[in-house]
Amino acid sequence: MFRSIFNFILFTSVFIALCALLMIWQTNELLALQYPQRTFYLFVFFSTICSYNFHWYLTPGSYSSSERLQWVDRYRDLMLILCGVGLAGALFYFWPLRSHWLVLSGGAILTFLYSAPKVPYKPFTWLRKIAVGKTLFLTGVWTYVTTLLPAFVANQGLSWPLVLFTLHRFLLVYAICILFDYRDIESDKREGIRSLITYLDYKSLNRLYYITLLFSALAAGLLQPYTTIPVIITLLVPVVITGMLTRKAQHNPSDYLFYFSLDGLMALSALLHLILVYIFP
Repeated sequence: MFRSIFNFILFTSVFIALCALLMIWQTNELLALQYPQRTFYLFVFFSTICSYNFHWYLTPGSYSSSERLQWVDRYRDLMLILCGVGLAGALFYFWPLRSHWLVLSGGAILTFLYSAPKVPYKPFTWLRKIAVGKTLFLTGVWTYVTTLLPAFVANQGLSWPLVLFTLHRFLLVYAICILFDYRDIESDKREGIRSLITYLDYKSLNRLYYITLLFSALAAGLLQPYTTIPVIITLLVPVVITGMLTRKAQHNPSDYLFYFSLDGLMALSALLHLILVYIFP
């Protein structure tokens, strides 16, 4: 029963939606943002449920041994229902935020670009041929929605803390996406979707990966004048753990490793920050 509940939370993308909310909370806390946060949280939660279930609904699973894809094959109708529920919820909570329609539209466009190559019609399938598009679209949407968008909705202009925190988060998420690209190379080839790993050899990809992690840590360290040392440490922890999990991720395609552990690393610093604020104030 526990495994069934866990799979439902993980494979219906409830887990990743909660990760997004944690990451937004951290942005609000670090930048001291003031805006209708509860409404924004619910908007992002339902939008994430909609976009991820749409993405997995379009993902074929018949050729894969992936436990997630086999689960999706069994419950593909549920994916479509959750996509509709997510869309309805997103539209409902968009209305109170409608004055920010322009910046919210940016997130919607980036999200669609990630899943668009899976739509089996010519206006969209040409996106499969865009080099590194998949990696950049996914990294871009996660960074934009969880970092820049809350600042824009709060009408906060660019500042060094925002720039450095955005850079840190972008680079960490990008490194994690490189691991996903490495794992998904065979399925992407079958679907005709090109990614970064298609164009770089193993040595070059590893070099890019570790440089990305290094600069993510550097950006976190440069935030020191704007926050406390414990908070900086929370930002560095997932960078270090990601580096430690690299070899395992390159040789173990486990869905639980990727969709729970690696996806969870995106929100780990936010969870640690939350503990600092509410348990060890």
